[in-house]
Amino acid sequence: MHCPALAVEPEVILFDEPCSAIDPIATAKIEDLIHKLKQDYTVVIVTHNMQQAARVSDFTAFMMLGELVEFERHREDFYKPGQ
Repeated sequence: MHCPALAVEPEVILFDEPCSAIDPIATAKIEDLIHKLKQDYTVVIVTHNMQQAARVSDFTAFMMLGELVEFERHREDFYKPGQ
């Protein structure tokens, strides 16, 4: 039997693919929640959805084969990494 754990006062909240396989309305609600939470917490989101990353991120890390390729503040030219 698994026993769930709940962090009472976390410093960081990790979302791992929070919107995979859900509809656009539910996705929008989760993204709204992320925007609210990041006012008081450090929020880390792991996603393969580049559009979602662009909508919710302040900083973006690109990884390839387990290596950090790029990390920087979110830019307007989000779809042109390394420039």
